[in-house]
This record gives sequence, structure tokens and C-alpha cells, in this order.
Amino acid sequence: MDKAETFAVLGAGSWGTALAILLARNGHTTTLWSRDLGAVESMRASHCNTRYLPENPFPESLRLTADIAQALHQATTVLIAVPSGGFRQILQRLIPLLSADMRVCWATKGLEHSSQKLLQQVFVEELGASFAPTVISGPTFAREVASGLPTAVTIASTREEEALSLAEAFRNDTFRAYTATDVIGVQVGGALKNVLAIAAGVADGLGFGANARAALITRGLTEMSRLGIALGGKMETFMGLAGLGDLVLTCTDNQSRNRRFGLCLGQGMTQQAALASIDQVVEGIQTAQEMYALAARLQVEMPICSQVFEVLVHGKPPKEAVRSLLLREIKAES
Repeated sequence: MDKAETFAVLGAGSWGTALAILLARNGHTTTLWSRDLGAVESMRASHCNTRYLPENPFPESLRLTADIAQALHQATTVLIAVPSGGFRQILQRLIPLLSADMRVCWATKGLEHSSQKLLQQVFVEELGASFAPTVISGPTFAREVASGLPTAVTIASTREEEALSLAEAFRNDTFRAYTATDVIGVQVGGALKNVLAIAAGVADGLGFGANARAALITRGLTEMSRLGIALGGKMETFMGLAGLGDLVLTCTDNQSRNRRFGLCLGQGMTQQAALASIDQVVEGIQTAQEMYALAARLQVEMPICSQVFEVLVHGKPPKEAVRSLLLREIKAES
């Protein structure tokens, strides 16, 4: 690390907390913000996030606040890690607090609810051209990052120098960041993998085995690439950490809440019961609806994601959804 910076991390869920821990360990002045004063007081008392990462104590230097203005005081970088449904609202709260020399980035995965907009579009609509859209994504489980286990991510920005600077800030002997300029592709990969992880969980919950899981991941990657390219992303992005890497991780490990949700559905649980058992935001549920509408508008064929939509929105039995996929017209692999 060349120099210490000052970070405001907005969002004290598992991912925001893990990133704040990482940055503080790297020697950066870091403040973790939560809108929930009770949660902040609990974290101060316990010196950890007892709800999401109870086994990972905070570095002594990590600051906590429920005052967003205090979080941004003297910050050089604002890192947004709230659920996608609150992304625009957070940007709107930031507008009067930002200065021209700050940079703003996000680690949120998903699309804006109801509009099917990439978060990059929301970012530009709210903040204009003064700030470069910059996103952090890749195959990451918060618990492993907070525990200091080896991890690699992609940081994509429309300004290459911003991505390089952030990569340096995050880098240590267990965390490596690669840089990219394909902000669109990185966002699509991070959003769509959650929908496909639900599908993988459903298949495993039904007991369909490793063959089905491998086929689903492979064909899911095809769907991800189709949509991403239609939106302006680059094929090589989907072969990297933010595409294939994140897809494999979330489809194969039960630390993924989206996969666990799918497992519950495949085992016969209702959506309400599955959500209650997970007790965290399952981004893939809303993303499935946004992706379905977006694919229809762009005329992109996405059969796996379409069947996830049918299960979640129209209550189609999971076994019938699988049957619909297997009985599709025979065609060349592409």
C-alpha cells in the first residue's frame, strides 16, 4: 500500500462490514455506517457485527456511526454496500455531502427495482458526470474476506486510474484486486449470478445431482453473456472473476444465500419460509423479475432465468420448471 486513505463504508450488512474490516486492517481510516442506531450501539459494545459476522472482531481503528454526515467527514472515498433496492436513496442522501475531490464506488449487486436499470445508470442520473462509475465485484463471501482468506475481485471504472488506485487500497497479502473498464459487464455478472444460484439451489434441492449442476452453470454463463453483450458488455468479462468466477462460487457453496434459498424451494418450502430461514436479503428474487423484463425488452433468450421467474412469480412447481427446460426444442449449442 502506497498511502493511507479515508473510507466511508455505507451499509453494515455482511459485505459492507467485511470490506470495512479489510480496509481498516490495511491501515486506512475507515468508518462503517448503518442507518440503524441500535445496530451501531450493539456493534460498539460487542466490537463485532454480531448479526452477520460474529466470529470476526473489528480492528481497533474501525469507527462506527449512524450519522451519514459524520461518516463522510474528511472521507476521500465513499464505498456503497447497501442492497440494490436502497441504492438510489443512498445516492440522493450523498449529494449534499459530497465534494469534488471525493470518489464514489459501490459493491452492491443487482438492478434497480422496477426500472431494470443497471446501478451505473442510477449512479449517473443522481451524481452526474462529476464522479466516475466504479464497481467492485467478484467471487466473494463476506465471512472469508473478513477472516483474511485468499480472495480476488474485479474493480471496474470508467476512469482507469480510479480502478488502479482502489485496487492498491484494497490489496494485501490475502486480497487481490484486478482492474477493468467494462463497468457494464461486471455489473451484469454480479447481478445475474444471484438468479442462477437460485436455479442451482433448486436443482440440488430436488436431488438432481452434479451433472445437472454443471449443465446449469455452463448454460447459465451463456445466458449471462448474451444479456451482458446486448447491454454493451464485453465477452471476456464473463470469462473472468466477475462472471464465471462469481457464478461458480454462488452456485456451488451454501454460504450463498441465493443458493440456500433455491435449496429450500427445491426441498418443498414456501418462499416465505425459505426467506425466514435465511433472514437476510436474497437479491436474486427481485433481480429475477428485473432480468425477465429486461431480457424481454432486448429480445434476449434466457430460458433458465425465465423458469426461475416462473417459479418465483407465478408459483410454477420447480419440477415442472426443470421439465420445461429439458423439453425445449433441440438446437445447436451456442
